[in-house]
Amino acid sequence: MIILSAKNLTKSFGKKIALSNVNVEIPRGRIIGLLGPNGSGKSTFLKLATGLLVPTEGEITIDGAIPGVETKAKTSYLAERTYLNGWMRAEDIIAFFEDFYEDFNRIKAENMLKELNINPSDRLKTMSKGTKEKVQLILIMSRSAELYLLDEPIGGVDPAARDYILNTIITNYKENASVIISTHLIADIEQVLDDIVFISKGEITMTSTVDEIREKYNKSVDGLFREVFKC
Repeated sequence: MIILSAKNLTKSFGKKIALSNVNVEIPRGRIIGLLGPNGSGKSTFLKLATGLLVPTEGEITIDGAIPGVETKAKTSYLAERTYLNGWMRAEDIIAFFEDFYEDFNRIKAENMLKELNINPSDRLKTMSKGTKEKVQLILIMSRSAELYLLDEPIGGVDPAARDYILNTIITNYKENASVIISTHLIADIEQVLDDIVFISKGEITMTSTVDEIREKYNKSVDGLFREVFKC
């Protein structure tokens, strides 16, 4: 079963082409790494999947539907930048998400805050960049969605917290859901991936399972990435 499908997907901003003729299918029940250098089109792809952007040409569908109100109920999106108001307390944001999303699990969110030693009464503006990103990830992973779109979920956190965050990702999504993780920090997430999609200059250059890469190239995903995208 396919949860996300892109056909001849193209997105341009004026004369700049961010994505060019992308064709890819994402099956259910997988963790997929959307991997490429900075500026390769990863964030644009995720924003198209959420409906924040619309294609210039081609189409993208979530569970057969064009991104919109229907698909937002199935998709949980972690943006690359903080979009929450700084004056809000962590507990306020949890209450907001509980009101807004029917599939939000407040108890799960509160437990994760406790495990990460984040005070629910702290305001976002008093938190470090890494702590803000942890709060956002907690909110996203406390939903029982069918597709999780995570844009650089470990980019701003210290290495000690990365294992916890990756464990949070792989233990908090429901069976038959899929997770797309966009990042250039391949070595840190390779252990949790089932499949990879390499993207460069707006074009898909490779799709594969992680096992196929190790068997065919006798390399890790990080090793192959460094070889393919070396300067």
